[in-house]
Amino acid sequence: MPRTLPRAARKAAFALSAATALALCATACTGQSSAGADDDASKETTLTFWHAWSAPNEVEAVKNLVAGFEKTHPNVHVTVVGNMTDDKINQALRAGGSKAPDVISSFTTNNVGKFCSSGALVDLNPFFKKAQIDPETTFPKAMNEYTQYDGNRCTVPLLGDAYGLYYNKTAFRKAGIAAPPKTWSEFAADAKKLTVPQGDGFKQLGFMPNYHGWESTTEHYLGQFSPTYFDQDGKSTLATDPAVAAAFTMQKNLVDSLGGFRKLEKFRSGLGDEWGPKHPFHTGQVAMQLDGEWRLGMAEAAKPGFEIGVAPLPVPDDRAGEYGKGYITGTIAGIAATSHKQNAAWELVKYMTTDTSAVVGFSNAIHNVPSTLAALKSPDLKYDPRFKTFLDIAANPHSTTSPATVNGGVYLTTIQQLGYDYESGKVTDLRAGLKKAAAQIDTDIAQAK
Repeated sequence: MPRTLPRAARKAAFALSAATALALCATACTGQSSAGADDDASKETTLTFWHAWSAPNEVEAVKNLVAGFEKTHPNVHVTVVGNMTDDKINQALRAGGSKAPDVISSFTTNNVGKFCSSGALVDLNPFFKKAQIDPETTFPKAMNEYTQYDGNRCTVPLLGDAYGLYYNKTAFRKAGIAAPPKTWSEFAADAKKLTVPQGDGFKQLGFMPNYHGWESTTEHYLGQFSPTYFDQDGKSTLATDPAVAAAFTMQKNLVDSLGGFRKLEKFRSGLGDEWGPKHPFHTGQVAMQLDGEWRLGMAEAAKPGFEIGVAPLPVPDDRAGEYGKGYITGTIAGIAATSHKQNAAWELVKYMTTDTSAVVGFSNAIHNVPSTLAALKSPDLKYDPRFKTFLDIAANPHSTTSPATVNGGVYLTTIQQLGYDYESGKVTDLRAGLKKAAAQIDTDIAQAK
């Protein structure tokens, strides 16, 4: 099940330029969702669809997805343009015109708040209502949440990513560990058992807990603690939600128990990169890895000398009943506010994101998690048996995501920076650090409005 560079890496490459473009769009976009919703979708028309996929197999999969739509809607023709970053998409959304996209898809879920609040994409709630489709019973809970902002559902999920735990089954057996850990206390104990020192480093490290350790970001850890992030008034709860302090404390304890920040960073600096065959989990240098569904194909392609196991990430000990959940993100799709073919555009969006056969076929082609509850249960899904772990995580009602804000993922960057400072010892008073970060988040959001 080979997998090319996942959206998690690709979206990071253009997140900054996307944020800049969206900031400009906040003042330039009209936000008139009715601009083109009076077209007749039954008439002959041509739509333009821009997407961000670029790998040959993914581009082909998108073409096949669109071809399926054209077969069921012979009067609607679709011009497909791939490898489009959020920067390019937002320039086109601002400019409009005959060459601008009618439908777009993006890897950057963090920008949903900006897409919705700026009016760059239309609110899809009226379209769902007219089609008698209930998003809350159609999409997994977390996906349903990250595609809307402040009551505006300007995007819809188009496949997703789910985060879980990869583990070296061979190393587990050698260490006498019978099953993957379900709680963080079990995880900490297993990580120590799996750690084999060598000189001033490690022959094998049970787990790399540092925030620079590939997918071990603050939001991925926090997802298992179900943080609130914001209160009803939109103010940051970073300093008042005990789940946040618990997550930071757990991670710091892992760092300290496995050798300390400096020793771990020295070891990490000599390991392979995240996307190459020398990833330390592939080579057996790290026994457990927090990662997304794409890692399974990449790890198997590297031909590791051990058996790979897959399981959900652990949960806090006092949330043991929620084991099986995970952090969810994914691709989003929407209709341009500047489009004058919005009814026809909706037919395309509806097909790509709610038609079970279409979603299943697209998932089979690019090996991402299906984005409807019906597709997650489809007998037509084709996958490695271990991949089912991610299907179950996506369908789990306890799974979480990061809420949309008017300034995108700026608050996540603030939280991540605190994580760097706390694990390294630059910040020693966690409570004070959380209060300072919360104040910064509130200030940034207020300035963005």
